[in-house]
Amino acid sequence: MPTVIKLLHVKTIAPHQLELTFSDHSIGVFDGANYLASRQGPLLDNLRDPANFARCFMDAGALCWPNGLELSGARLRELAGSTATTI
Repeated sequence: MPTVIKLLHVKTIAPHQLELTFSDHSIGVFDGANYLASRQGPLLDNLRDPANFARCFMDAGALCWPNGLELSGARLRELAGSTATTI
């Protein structure tokens, strides 16, 4: 059975950069600027403003924004993979 990865903690460390702590005991950095640069869509457009991006919050182990965008803990773990370290 695959392990479900959930987001446990999020901390803004720079504009469009978040330090994330996951349920698999790893910490990684999500580079939102890089993520947004390679994607288009109405939910992403307002997140290009660093103030809107920083309004993120956690809900049920996922990273969410008030506009309805949600990224699962597992997807964030993949995106932060190269920076993740085990704690």
